[in-house]
Amino acid sequence: MPELPEIEALAAFLREHAVERTVVRSDVAAFSVIKTFDPPLTALNGLTVTGAGRYGKFLDLEVDGLHLVTHLSRAGWLQWREKLSPAPPKPGRGPLAFRLHLAPGVDSDEDPDAPPAGFDLTEAGTQKRLAVYLVRDPLEVPGIARLGPDAMQIDLDAFAALLAGERAQIKGVLTSQSVLAGIGNAYSDEILHAARISPFAIAARLTESQVSALYSAMRATLTDAVARSVGQRAATLKSEKRSGLAVHARTGLPCPVCGDTVREVSFADKSLQYCPTCQTGGKNLADRRLSRLVK
Repeated sequence: MPELPEIEALAAFLREHAVERTVVRSDVAAFSVIKTFDPPLTALNGLTVTGAGRYGKFLDLEVDGLHLVTHLSRAGWLQWREKLSPAPPKPGRGPLAFRLHLAPGVDSDEDPDAPPAGFDLTEAGTQKRLAVYLVRDPLEVPGIARLGPDAMQIDLDAFAALLAGERAQIKGVLTSQSVLAGIGNAYSDEILHAARISPFAIAARLTESQVSALYSAMRATLTDAVARSVGQRAATLKSEKRSGLAVHARTGLPCPVCGDTVREVSFADKSLQYCPTCQTGGKNLADRRLSRLVK
């Protein structure tokens, strides 16, 4: 799932490649992704892209006062195209869900008769959760309205106060978007590993030194990931993310810090990874899925 660093990088990419271009039209290949109807998508036609930003894991394309907001969910992605086919895509064919055609801006040196550039929003797999909203205010998007403070903007005191009120496991607290916005499954594993904290630790019971270490690890991990991601082409962001991971998706491999074997805890539709030596005093956490099979 794209998380804060990847969405930040996509926003930076769109600021460089899409701003000042004019919207020609949008194509919808999977009607389930469109979550709003007022204003209609046709309201974008002829307007100019004026900016791009991020709200948690939501990507916001600003278009002359309107906001085209996307949540890529677990398997969605944005693919930039220098040339788009003028033929509308056929609904229900392949991973394509949405396409935005963008012509050069009025002050551009590009050939005005060249085929429009733009981007595709695609989604792999069978669980279709990608969402597109066209709104006048980003807060009209329910997921944005529910967001907690941004993980890159919260200060240590506010972070400590936030954790003190959460009597849930720290892994779940870090990934709950209504508590803290922007962190998902991968970077929460990385942050907890860097802070040397068990994913099953109760947030409200963390010591002052643990909270400080967790905050520092969160800032360092996300800052490094953003620095590595911004400037990358959209097509290379996924591989860049994988190359920087220490424990997430590395089950069975040696921990790069201590050499112990990275372990996994599996759930119904996801898993977490951790290092026993670095995070749990050498103890293996119970794999609940395996435990159910043994019973």
